[in-house]
Amino acid sequence: MLNLTRPLAIFDLEATGINLSRDRIVEISILKLLPDGNKIWKTQLVNPEMPIPPEVSEIHGIYDADIATAPTFAELATELLKFLDGCDLGGYNSNRFDIPLLNEEFLRVDMDLQTEKRRFVDIYRIFQKMEGRDLASAYKFYCGKELINAHSAQADVQATYEVLLGQLSRYNKDLENNIEFLDGFSNDNNYVDSGRRLIEEDGIIKFSFGKHKGKPVEEVLRKWPQYYDWIMANDFLLDTKQKLRNIRLGMKFRLR
Repeated sequence: MLNLTRPLAIFDLEATGINLSRDRIVEISILKLLPDGNKIWKTQLVNPEMPIPPEVSEIHGIYDADIATAPTFAELATELLKFLDGCDLGGYNSNRFDIPLLNEEFLRVDMDLQTEKRRFVDIYRIFQKMEGRDLASAYKFYCGKELINAHSAQADVQATYEVLLGQLSRYNKDLENNIEFLDGFSNDNNYVDSGRRLIEEDGIIKFSFGKHKGKPVEEVLRKWPQYYDWIMANDFLLDTKQKLRNIRLGMKFRLR
């Protein structure tokens, strides 16, 4: 049993693709683990309001006909945010895909997932640091089982949860059974945004990409203000744009 001080929501998303700024969720499955040991499941198909590419449907088994009458994310957002209230978040490769994509969906409907107030446990990062394989291999390695129905969101969530328990058992001398430790252990960098374009180093937020990589964001915005306009006009995540907007507003506020 996990040692929890507040709920942990292990979740998995199926989507129309893997582009975080353009693609949409078609299924979400969440296993909410409560500190008292109780578990609550929530699995829901989502109408992405765009076609699912056939090659993607062949992977996760969800077709346009399956989600034609499903609610949109906008219709589910309030209920989902309430379900996740007070929860830390966990998943398999969730720091790079599931959490950023979920955050983008909430931002599109003007709702705040408040990622800065949550801790993240990426079971893939733990596995990668310790062994380095995909979910099916991790499931077999830690749990001694074959993963049936891979790429079904609920099957992947159940497997991810069992893998985490297996990791805690196998690496009991290296891993602490608490979310604060696992958040730090599975986090591979101090990224400020879910798009991983802004990183904090020694208390200074810097760009982590492009021609200004490694430069303080505030310095770049002062010297080359057009760079801000370029990011805002191009295909960056809404979360990245929002974080950058907040930094610029903070600069303007200090100048008053």
